[in-house]
Amino acid sequence: MSQPTSGSTKERVPLSRDRVLAGAITVADAGGIGALTIRTLAQELGVKPMSVYHYVANKDEIIDGIVDLVYAEIDLPVPGGDWRDEMRRRAHSARRVLANHPWATPLLQSRLNPGPATLRHHNAFIATLRAAGFSVELTAHAFALIDSYVFGFALSENALPIHGPDSVADTAASMMHFFDAEAYPSLLEFTMEHIMRPDYDFGEEFEFGLDLILDGLARFVGS
Repeated sequence: MSQPTSGSTKERVPLSRDRVLAGAITVADAGGIGALTIRTLAQELGVKPMSVYHYVANKDEIIDGIVDLVYAEIDLPVPGGDWRDEMRRRAHSARRVLANHPWATPLLQSRLNPGPATLRHHNAFIATLRAAGFSVELTAHAFALIDSYVFGFALSENALPIHGPDSVADTAASMMHFFDAEAYPSLLEFTMEHIMRPDYDFGEEFEFGLDLILDGLARFVGS
């Protein structure tokens, strides 16, 4: 008796909205959001494209759904805890999640139909700052500042063509012929004394910047 193909195996698993969205994340993680279409999603699920429409109306609904799933993966800050610890924990969690789903960073603040995880996340963020004595106006400043930094850093980090100390140093060494000592002395110094250090890691810049932001905000609430 012949064994079922991978496609027929997938078809035997009941289709659901949750499975459709999980499949959409798999497609986006593998090829970026541009690779996500109803057809590629159906191929990932092992079903016909029309079957997908029983669970989602269109691609916009799929994107709304998977953005909400990304928010669900980020640790929630806890109101009543030390606000700096909670913001730091949430920031590091967001960075890890966005490294796993680099397609999501530009989409996190663009959707007009936020899901329950997104709303829960924003509510916890605001409640944590308000419980710590932040005014509504200062909460708005902090929300914009922290998210601009975290999402912006994730976007920059995910865009790097190289990752890790070894690959960074090797790549920098291969580009040294561009760095004319007379024309670009500061760039040459920076590259040789910092970027090409054996222990260099771009990710270490994240903690430094985050601490500056949290320390700056603390001046306004006295904590």
